[in-house]
Amino acid sequence: MAKQVETYTAELFGNRLVVWNTKEGSDLYKQGFYGKPVGIAKPKSNEFDTPLILGLIEGLYLLENKVIHVCRGAKKVRMSVKKLRKHAEEIYDGFELQYKVYKDLRERGYVVLPGIKFGCEYAIYERGPGIDHSPYLVSVKGPEENMTSTDIVRAGRLATSVRKKFIIAIPNTKTKKIQYLLFNWFKA
Repeated sequence: MAKQVETYTAELFGNRLVVWNTKEGSDLYKQGFYGKPVGIAKPKSNEFDTPLILGLIEGLYLLENKVIHVCRGAKKVRMSVKKLRKHAEEIYDGFELQYKVYKDLRERGYVVLPGIKFGCEYAIYERGPGIDHSPYLVSVKGPEENMTSTDIVRAGRLATSVRKKFIIAIPNTKTKKIQYLLFNWFKA
């Protein structure tokens, strides 16, 4: 991600960040489909007049890249990258592994959105929602996690039913590299 000249303000509320300034929210969304405008399930335009909600993973990524600054509480105290990461790790199991994959995919130029409706961590776009369809679903697994053949078949059925390729991302905590296993399904 290229460093931005302008820094936007996001406020921490539990497991979400809110960009209250609607112009800033629209600008952030335009820069890479970050966040979700409140009350708009599928934005038809990059311009909207509503606050933008960011997840902690994308918020940390934007904070690390100095695109946003994060404040918290009535006094609007600024949070550091370290404090936001610690907060996220306290809320989410496996946060660090998921974040490593998110960051890697973003830095490879993909648009990374939550994949919860597909039963995985991420849905990956090459250009963005509304521009192209998500060709990939990504599930993040720790290097020590087991995956049964039933898990793989289930993932395959899900991915093929929505015409997507399924990827298992395995971050190696020692080498800092991520191994991607792509499942491309075909009829026998």
